[in-house]
Amino acid sequence: MKVILIKDVKGMGRAHEEVETSDGHALNYLIPKKFAIPATPVAKKEAETRRKQVIDSKEVDAALLAQNIAALADAKIIITMKANEKGHLYDAVGESEIAKAAKEQAHIDLPEEVIKLEKPIKELGTFEVPVASADTFGKFSITIEAE
Repeated sequence: MKVILIKDVKGMGRAHEEVETSDGHALNYLIPKKFAIPATPVAKKEAETRRKQVIDSKEVDAALLAQNIAALADAKIIITMKANEKGHLYDAVGESEIAKAAKEQAHIDLPEEVIKLEKPIKELGTFEVPVASADTFGKFSITIEAE
């Protein structure tokens, strides 16, 4: 039986793809769980349209992300955290705090998953933050100060 996947299904395919599967698997699992719909001519046309829309939106998102990464290279982002007298933070700074600070201070929307910290930052100072998404790479600096 041919079905069109609504969601990504591990081992079968990605969303909006037409796949061939056994009748029992399609009728008893994929369709009832809303992972797929039967591959009718109308459904095939809709899936093709959605696939094109997804590709177009990914291209736009990649271009926007590249602009945001370039803009962050010039921005100065300062995060204030509580620290002890030796300069060690009481709470580590991770991807979510960096993304939030970039949005608040530089007005740049940066998804957390593109920030590639090796480990959370636990000290005061200035740090380089690597950013990567697909074929777009960059880095920007943040400064962590004591409250």
